[in-house]
Amino acid sequence: MKISTRGRYALRMMIDIAMNANDSPVRIKDIAARQGISEKYLEQIVSVLNKAGFVRSSRGPMGGYRLSRETSEYKVGDILTVIEGSLAPVACLDMPINDCQRRERCATLRLWTKINDAVQGVVQSVTLADLVEWQKEMDSARGTSRCC
Repeated sequence: MKISTRGRYALRMMIDIAMNANDSPVRIKDIAARQGISEKYLEQIVSVLNKAGFVRSSRGPMGGYRLSRETSEYKVGDILTVIEGSLAPVACLDMPINDCQRRERCATLRLWTKINDAVQGVVQSVTLADLVEWQKEMDSARGTSRCC
């Protein structure tokens, strides 16, 4: 499993919105400038996040995006799954019930299951609030006021 640029950029976008929203929506143009990511690419990503209910949009000259809930309520795994789809290392672990014909005699299934469990354990235990805190720590160590 490899996280694509879409997944990485989605997390950066969510951190940026969390750190810069204050009392007003965050514009894609501003996120793009801070993150060094194309506006068009961010628009594609934010569209998916908006449809999933992770962000809310507001239109007009003061429009932009806000998080739809508290940062502690977003699990990194949920954000990545919305953007990437399944994070499972093999297709047979994508399904709630593994119906692979080889599952009873597949020695590698145990390996794939361990990898999947480890990845899920990490991404489901880290929240957007954690990422924001980590970013603030990094910014503080570098002497900057904001990552974004």
